[in-house]
Amino acid sequence: MSTSVIAVDLGATSGRVIHAAIDSSGLNYDVVHRFPNGPVTTDDGLHWNATGLFSEITRGLAQIATAGHSPVSLGIDSWAVDYGLLSGGKLLWEPFHYRDERTARGVESVHATRDHAALFARNGLQYLPFNTIYQLATEDWTGRSSLAESLLLIPDLMGWWLTGVSATEATNASTTGLVDVTTGEFDEGLISLSGAPSRLFAPLVDPGETLGAVRQEWFPGGGLNLVTVGSHDTASAVVGTPLEGSDCAYISCGTWGLVGLELEAPILSDGARRANFTNERGVDNRVRFLTNVMGLWLLNESVNHWRSEGVSESVESLVEQASDYDGPLGLIDVTDERFMPPGNMPQRIQQWAVEHGVHIPDEPVAIVASIVHSLAQAFVDALQTAQELSGQSLRQVHLTGGGSQNALLCQAVADRSGLPVIAGPTEATALGNVLVQARTAGVITGDLAAMRSFLTGHLDTRRFAPRPLVTGGTHGR
Repeated sequence: MSTSVIAVDLGATSGRVIHAAIDSSGLNYDVVHRFPNGPVTTDDGLHWNATGLFSEITRGLAQIATAGHSPVSLGIDSWAVDYGLLSGGKLLWEPFHYRDERTARGVESVHATRDHAALFARNGLQYLPFNTIYQLATEDWTGRSSLAESLLLIPDLMGWWLTGVSATEATNASTTGLVDVTTGEFDEGLISLSGAPSRLFAPLVDPGETLGAVRQEWFPGGGLNLVTVGSHDTASAVVGTPLEGSDCAYISCGTWGLVGLELEAPILSDGARRANFTNERGVDNRVRFLTNVMGLWLLNESVNHWRSEGVSESVESLVEQASDYDGPLGLIDVTDERFMPPGNMPQRIQQWAVEHGVHIPDEPVAIVASIVHSLAQAFVDALQTAQELSGQSLRQVHLTGGGSQNALLCQAVADRSGLPVIAGPTEATALGNVLVQARTAGVITGDLAAMRSFLTGHLDTRRFAPRPLVTGGTHGR
């Protein structure tokens, strides 16, 4: 008899409602409902359509109910840092998008009182201008924001709408900059720096907790409970990555590329801070020691721009052509903040190249080749830094998420790192979400290694062996 669960996985460009059936012999899953996601521009800036996302979630739930499935639980994961402010249980406005320009004001406000070195000693986080602590510092706490009665991060907001239970899941909370890295608890001093009233924050809960029943209006028939998972999508992705030991690194590659190691304790050295590495909480109190590198955002935004100009080729087609590209290959710094906003990405890439004396032909295939190899080199640089900071020698790299389907990227990482790359699973985040629910339901017992062992026999992965780098062409540095 299999146990049925639902994983809701919200990404920055798309969302999925997944139905999974698990028993002692393995698991099977289907993406029941997939829907687009992206920023919405309004008079006061860039927002998410959280209300629309919830509508899509309930549409997926309805399809599962109609199909006659009887899932026992539902888990939600999403991107980090963004939040909704509520009054009377309703959003004051749709959540701001982390790419909105307002975040710069928050950085200035917080750093005027405490610089990043002091923040890192308390929260263990890398500097990112959109961390929640900076976003909160832009709110008008004496004006419209003062109406807020509660604050919920995106997956917790969706859970509130489904159940009426207010909670803050710990892995996602650890990305806010408001949690003490050593205690795992909200830090009143850090909250004070943000300007937000501490009364807004719901209690912290760990992954694997049953919060309450999903209302029957959203899932007719009842019997469906909301279970906390690693609600930061990277936390779930790391659970769903078949790591075979501490000498294995991960790259969770979607809109962002999260590059790092799974550790027992945080690394709070000056070297880690200067390298802009972060210590985020993982499932079972592990530490996700990683750095954020720009991911497929550069590629997807470039293709979106070309489509607006009438170029109909898909991402997959352009990447395939880029695999055979043997022209000039200029590498760019994918971490440059000019690449953060949406818009004409190819133009910004060309501007960067001109300013830095790098030649990149102004044609889609050449630009795609440059993006992919630049991402690969940025990932490899991060891997090397992770080794140096942790003292851990790496044996192999696991590349999961959407990037695992990009063979050119996987091979480039292998070639540039000299390490084998294990590509897959593509749906690592959803699988990690499912595994935590399965353990909560008692289908799986044991620690992270046990969950990954359960998963390993049911994965379709691909191995990319490193090849010698050659000068010039697509394999040159």
